[in-house]
Amino acid sequence: MELRHLEYFIAVAAELSFSRAAERIHVVQSALSVAVAKLEKELGVALFDRTRRQIALTATGEVFLEHAREVIHAAHRASHRSRITAIN
Repeated sequence: MELRHLEYFIAVAAELSFSRAAERIHVVQSALSVAVAKLEKELGVALFDRTRRQIALTATGEVFLEHAREVIHAAHRASHRSRITAIN
């Protein structure tokens, strides 16, 4: 599981739109869709209910979103603290 895939998932969950999420994080929509699909395949669950007109988080997606945010925040904190330690 890649942090980038978690970040992509979080963006799509926030926007509830692949196209708006792609614009927000400056990636091509097809790459975003592929990354989220790979994440779902790796997890073995559907994170989104998709129809032609809209998407919504599944119950599993809602639970995963909470944990994905925690992982991303922890990774950013670890990176920040490492840089601070290196300076001192």
